[in-house]
Amino acid sequence: MNTTIWMAVALVLVLEGIGPMIYPSAWRKMVQSLSQLPDHLLRRFGGGLVVAGIVVYYMLTKTIN
Repeated sequence: MNTTIWMAVALVLVLEGIGPMIYPSAWRKMVQSLSQLPDHLLRRFGGGLVVAGIVVYYMLTKTIN
């Protein structure tokens, strides 16, 4: 795989790990509240994150080139 992709995966892991490392009880409450949401809301939330990631990726590739 491309080095840039591995760097992006590493950054995601760092960012995802900050919450449970610094605020474990708040992170646990957030995960519990997310587990109570209906599937359609979780799908919308996930879809929004995917779209946001694609937009940021597109903007960065246009800025770099």
